[in-house]
Amino acid sequence: MREVTIYTDGACSGNPGPGGWGAVLMYGEHLKEISGGEKTTTNNQMELQAVIEALKLLKYPCKVDVYSDSAYVINCFKGRWYVNWEKNGWVNSKKEPVSNKEQWMELLKLFRQHKITWHKVKGHAGNKWNERCDELARGAVPR
Repeated sequence: MREVTIYTDGACSGNPGPGGWGAVLMYGEHLKEISGGEKTTTNNQMELQAVIEALKLLKYPCKVDVYSDSAYVINCFKGRWYVNWEKNGWVNSKKEPVSNKEQWMELLKLFRQHKITWHKVKGHAGNKWNERCDELARGAVPR
């Protein structure tokens, strides 16, 4: 399997408000930066979208290391929250509908195509690629 490293970040001006996402993909000597934004969104939606858009670029099943400063994204996979969400009809442990269900469903479809290891990084702590994703995300916020 090809080995890919992905860093992602989301940003939002207001929550909800205009937001952006950014990702950096690395494969061997290749590096690709992507970003996008929405006029009305939330920070969590942008964090999810960054991972979704990065994984959508992979043409083959890959071994992927995903780095994010989003506890929302990382904890879902490390804690396997999605297992109970799916089993319980997309209702969370508080018996409420899961927020951002459509994005989670899309991300889970992509997740299952790859072998992904999830890594939590501390935001705004000097990690070169996390900082770059933050720049990309903030730069993609619609003005």
